[in-house]
Amino acid sequence: MQQAKWLVAMMLVILVFTATGCGQKDATDIVGDLDKKLNNLESYKTSGTMIIQTGNQPQEYSIEVWYKQPEYYRIALTNTTTNVMQIVLRNDDGVFVLDPALNKSYRFKSDWPKSNGAVYLYQSIATSIIDDPDRVFTMEEQYYLFAVNANYQNKSLSKQKIWLDKDLRPVKVLVYDPKETQLVEMNYTQFEFAVSFDNDAFDMKRNLTGWDLDALPTMINQDDTKSFGIIEPAYIPDGITKNTPKIVTNQDERTVVIKYTGDYYYNLTESRAKAVMTSVPETSITDIVDLGFSIGILSEMDEIRKLTWTYDNIDFTLTGDLPTNEMIDVAKSVFGQAGK
Repeated sequence: MQQAKWLVAMMLVILVFTATGCGQKDATDIVGDLDKKLNNLESYKTSGTMIIQTGNQPQEYSIEVWYKQPEYYRIALTNTTTNVMQIVLRNDDGVFVLDPALNKSYRFKSDWPKSNGAVYLYQSIATSIIDDPDRVFTMEEQYYLFAVNANYQNKSLSKQKIWLDKDLRPVKVLVYDPKETQLVEMNYTQFEFAVSFDNDAFDMKRNLTGWDLDALPTMINQDDTKSFGIIEPAYIPDGITKNTPKIVTNQDERTVVIKYTGDYYYNLTESRAKAVMTSVPETSITDIVDLGFSIGILSEMDEIRKLTWTYDNIDFTLTGDLPTNEMIDVAKSVFGQAGK
């Protein structure tokens, strides 16, 4: 009788451990679920905060992302210090970069974001987990934690850690350089699948003009069109010489032109930001560049590249034969530079 009771007790223990084990998912199970989630993704809406280590001072952004299948995107990035907002929009008409306070828009054809992912896009972080055969999986409290390779446009972002909740919603992402220095931190405060949007939610005009402009910062002071100084990038590639900056004034509009010569030839022009509606020629290769402090538009035609961005109320255009990575590094080095 005692032996029978002992056998029953052991069977109960085995059943408990078996049931518990069946309830725990391993990395393969989670990756399979994530792949299904991605393939059946209809829409989502998310918000959070992104901190980028750019130069000596980190930049913090409030991020809001809307997605609707098949390829509608709306990403609103607001610098929490300056309160300046930019919107990246993708709809049937193309890809747009919008500055609502300036009533400024750039339009171009691009396969973005397929060509370049972003830490705030669910598709990007999910794909990075699915595609990395060397992923490392652990449990941290109630969250799934994956350490995987990063595949972003900025090649200095090489590794990342991604936290997901049990419903496969992102909670946090940390991105590192090859020396394991943390460069980006993305914290998600809200994430919702299967969201309904207004019919014109991804319309360019609504997103450009449908704002309370009094609530947005004043980007242009018409009495201040001549006051900004000459802003020089902190980074100059090896083999390059900077020429003396020139100032061109045309109908009270002041433009600074800095020429660089040597192994590569390129120009940097600076002018006071103003409202403009621009379409990049469809014959050019065009893409979005995340500069950390601003969104840039990179176009290439006949081996000549042009990178355009707005920072601190100034429009910048960098044009020349610099390799793309060098051009981006030059542009990034404008951040934090005071006018002379």
